Amino acid sequence: MKRLLLVFAAVFISSLELIAQDTTQQIVAGRVNSASNQTRPYVIMISVDGFRYDYAEKYQAQNLLRLSQQGVRATAMQPSFPSLTFPNHYSIITGLYPAHHGLVDNLFWDRKRKEKYRVGDTVSVADGSWYGGSPLWVLAEKQKMVSASYFWVGSEADIQGIRPTYYFKYHEKTGIDSRIAQVVNWLKLPEEQRPHLITFYFPEVDHMGHSYGPDSDSVRAAVKFVDEAIGRMTAEVAKLNLPVNFIIVSDHGMTAVDTVHTITIPADTSLANLKAMPGGEKIMYYGNTEEEITNAFNFLKRHENHYTAYRKQETPLRWHYGQEDIYGRIGDIILLAEPGFAFKGGSKKMHPGHHGFDNNLTNMNAIFMAWGPAFKTNYRIATFENVNVYPLVAYLLGLNITQPIDGKLEVLENILQ
Repeated sequence: MKRLLLVFAAVFISSLELIAQDTTQQIVAGRVNSASNQTRPYVIMISVDGFRYDYAEKYQAQNLLRLSQQGVRATAMQPSFPSLTFPNHYSIITGLYPAHHGLVDNLFWDRKRKEKYRVGDTVSVADGSWYGGSPLWVLAEKQKMVSASYFWVGSEADIQGIRPTYYFKYHEKTGIDSRIAQVVNWLKLPEEQRPHLITFYFPEVDHMGHSYGPDSDSVRAAVKFVDEAIGRMTAEVAKLNLPVNFIIVSDHGMTAVDTVHTITIPADTSLANLKAMPGGEKIMYYGNTEEEITNAFNFLKRHENHYTAYRKQETPLRWHYGQEDIYGRIGDIILLAEPGFAFKGGSKKMHPGHHGFDNNLTNMNAIFMAWGPAFKTNYRIATFENVNVYPLVAYLLGLNITQPIDGKLEVLENILQ
């Protein structure tokens, strides 16, 4: 009886949390497109979280395969390191590597602020002072182009004092048909008010990949759900006869891990005074003195077991990470799990699907597809880094990039008509 009451209590609390979620559209009043921007084309950029590079064929995503054949498809899109959700969504939307935009992990410590940033913490997620770079919606709004976001990392935050004109606080309560209808309604607004940049996000494939692994029927069902939704959205938008370009991306892939033989870090006095920011595939340690960091690193290096220990300044250069940490948010010591293994997360259940590993791992690769009047048809390109999406979208919308970025337009300009 006691157990039953606890279950009911948990369900009740969960229900209250859902009820408390703000599902209403947020609108920044007083913004309009400039006269010249009213003639620009439109970009709908959709992220399907955790959609691995090979899922479309593996699970026969018929609409995505058909639509990408009418446009452009990359072999894969390589995530930035670390191959985690927040760093990569923000890399796509800023054209910067994580060490350059400041979201260096889903969980990290900032010494100067004496604060941690954590996915799921609604206060830090909505605080624009954590975010570097100029997201595409900030770039657009500064240049008098209206933007909209049905979710994207950073879209709730006042980055440089700016949010998209139309946006939603993140939740998973509103059904997909309503969300598609909102995109269509945005594009039905008068030209002055109509957003030319729209971002959209699907969490389902990532959720199922974590919970059941990348080879599960649950992932198959989630891919089908997303595929059908994108097919419906494309069909509804086509009825408006507007020059709309679709770009489909993902933040990372997914791989299976051993849920029985997990990685455990042995206790030691050398670790006692370090601040740890743990993750399933990556742990960062922050020390106070060089001696403390050296002693801890030597201990962790001696006890390597299905992980590699790195000093911050000795991480692989191809990561563009430790040596390029302009915000000082990357740990002094980084532990990275081998593919197929993960760190034990306390009492939490170990899920069979993980990402966050070395971004050179094939199974960490994401998708890139694009179609619409701006793109070539039936065109295929090789794998490229995700920071190159930003200059492509800016070019499509006629936006001037106003600060240095890591992405380069020449990487993708050959996919345009």
